[in-house]
Amino acid sequence: MAIIKPFKGIRPPKELVEQVESRPYDVLDSEEARAEAGDNEKSLYHIIKPEIDFPVGTSEYDPRVYEKAAENFQKFQDKGWLVQDSREHYYIYAQTMNGKTQYGLVVCAHTDDYMAGRIKKHELTRRDKEEDRMKHVRVNNANIEPVFFAYPDNQVLNDLIMRYAATEPEYDFIAPIDGFRHQFWVINDDNDMQTITDEFAKMPSLYIADGHHRSAAAALVGAEKQKQNPNHNGTEEYNFFMAVCFQASQLTILDYNRVVKDLNGMSSEEFLAALQVNFIVEDKGTEIYKPQQLHEFSLYLDEHWYSLKAKEGTYDNNDPIGVLDVDISSRLILDEILNIGDLRSSQRIDFVGGLRGLKELKRRVDSGEMRAALALYPVSMQQIMDIADSGKIMPPKATWFEPKLRSGLVIHKLS
Repeated sequence: MAIIKPFKGIRPPKELVEQVESRPYDVLDSEEARAEAGDNEKSLYHIIKPEIDFPVGTSEYDPRVYEKAAENFQKFQDKGWLVQDSREHYYIYAQTMNGKTQYGLVVCAHTDDYMAGRIKKHELTRRDKEEDRMKHVRVNNANIEPVFFAYPDNQVLNDLIMRYAATEPEYDFIAPIDGFRHQFWVINDDNDMQTITDEFAKMPSLYIADGHHRSAAAALVGAEKQKQNPNHNGTEEYNFFMAVCFQASQLTILDYNRVVKDLNGMSSEEFLAALQVNFIVEDKGTEIYKPQQLHEFSLYLDEHWYSLKAKEGTYDNNDPIGVLDVDISSRLILDEILNIGDLRSSQRIDFVGGLRGLKELKRRVDSGEMRAALALYPVSMQQIMDIADSGKIMPPKATWFEPKLRSGLVIHKLS
């Protein structure tokens, strides 16, 4: 069963939400955050990217930066830019991209569920990134930003959410840069909150869609606080961390594409010949060509687009990892032909999220920065859940979820 609870959210007054809210900390660098915050002292970047309050070039890992995050978090509360709700709530957070809306329930999930594997992951985490987020949680004693979960479709919860969605939201705005609509409702009714708790209790698992490092950090800080409290009883607020949970069928996963700097010493002709061992290669001309189905890839090389269809026998339909296009391309193209084995550390490869489109792949190759580009068909949410259920881990850079959660709509304090 999945254990969740409502919480007393800390959030901006309605009239300030658009000044406070921001993109997540991990989708932009320090200078982008500095530019976006500008002279807006209410921007959440002063809490989640507080290096912007120091001279250019200051490391985001400088101990003073973490201290500044806590100082700014307190300042936001003292000035009334963030205010804690007087009672516990669940919340609804809706995002609309390209005419499609997905509705998430903002809840507190239990750290024990993460530690026990009932909150399932599909990616490896890096200890240095975990430690960074742990420091941020510790110094603020709060989950400033939520993680992004998926749950199996549930009609009872869907009906409840749609009932609230028909009412006026607490927040309703179009975000700058991405241009997507974000809406937010507060669930006040005790019966509705109990229904949500009860329906989640019937679910054997929840699935991390995005935010593996934030999930790990929250769970590890919770475990630390358990050990430090001789009177620990399991009901303390530090046992929980904030998540936005979406029905799996509503989520949009975009392609996560690759660009490579060289062809491992081969000419274009030699590279195309090597591909024909495991792929049916077809020249599609100079117009941008997008993969149409699983196990088909688009290659951009020398101002031409090619379709690469993996031949039968090059993948195992019964293996949840081996059937993935990210695995097929990693094994048969990047590793076997180009000798790029470790995608996490190689300097010869870069990754481009699907929201930027295939035009971005073309631009980076045409500029001479990259030698070739490879576009993949998107992974499905069902594939992600199957892999998480099997206990296996996806290859790196396999999923790109859009839209990203905006930060600053609500915050969870650990005490």
